[in-house]
Amino acid sequence: MRNKRVKLIIERFFYSLLVLLGLSILIFVMSRIMPGDSARMALGESAPEEAVENLRITMHYYEPLYIQYFYWFKNILHGDFGNSLVTNRPVLEDIVRNLPATFELATFAFLFMSIAGITVGVLSARYKNTWVDNLGRIISYFGVVTPSFVVAIMGMLVFCYLLNVLPAMGRLSPELIVPPRITGFITIDALIQSNFKVFFDAVKHLILPTVSLGLLGVGTQARITRGSVYKNMKKDFITAAVSYGIPERVILFRDLLRPSLAGPISLIGLQFGSLMANAFLVELIFNWPGFARYGMNAILQNDLNAISGIVLTMGVIFVLSNIIVDFIVNFLDPRIHLIKERNE
Repeated sequence: MRNKRVKLIIERFFYSLLVLLGLSILIFVMSRIMPGDSARMALGESAPEEAVENLRITMHYYEPLYIQYFYWFKNILHGDFGNSLVTNRPVLEDIVRNLPATFELATFAFLFMSIAGITVGVLSARYKNTWVDNLGRIISYFGVVTPSFVVAIMGMLVFCYLLNVLPAMGRLSPELIVPPRITGFITIDALIQSNFKVFFDAVKHLILPTVSLGLLGVGTQARITRGSVYKNMKKDFITAAVSYGIPERVILFRDLLRPSLAGPISLIGLQFGSLMANAFLVELIFNWPGFARYGMNAILQNDLNAISGIVLTMGVIFVLSNIIVDFIVNFLDPRIHLIKERNE
């Protein structure tokens, strides 16, 4: 069993490296086939011709395409994406500066989505065709059909301006000082430094963006969890456990949840990457200084270097999240791994 798990880990990392390699080739080719001079696009229209020509030489612009890719990929491995046209800073520096804000927001949205979605789905399956199930369906449908920006605007109008109980903008109140950076997560940095005033203020700023970003995932997770739990409730091993007189709570947490969560958790891996990618509207509405907002500005400004760095970073996040979820699913239901082996 241990050798099989090691083999699984090696296979997943190997396939992931192939995916990232393919993504890098795609980004490079698209940057070269786009209309216009890629060196001129990288430096901007106002750059002098001499600087553009020097960059063409640095990029090996006059050499075959595969040699250009080799040197480009070599720079990427060293974290050199070039400078951003928007900020005039190295793209890697911008990514390191902006990524923690979006990662913190996506993490809170992910926790909210997972806990609320799975809870609603389990309760709906347990109390099928009752008012609890109907309420769960309403929550699910509302989450699925309502865009994040609509939830954000409605939440801001009600809780920020009408009731005035939650802050509307930014990650922290203006009168508070951001704690010294350790992880980039204001909440975690404040806890590490025992700055509870900043911690609770940061949590208050996270509530509305978290709900706005994660509500769609709540609806999806609730529907999938409900179907998975209800399907497993009819399995023979659950019927046998009930016939033996085992308490319902024990059956739910010991026998039913573990196999029922394999499907929902598989979806969660994809949704975490989607949270990172789809956060730009929420960040714009709440003036959240994050990675997704930076990426949107890069696209609007045709910032080629920044776009390349953003896409590759998102690719790494998607790949890593799927690897982690794959291991969790294999732990929850080892039969999935056995089925894959038989098919091979």
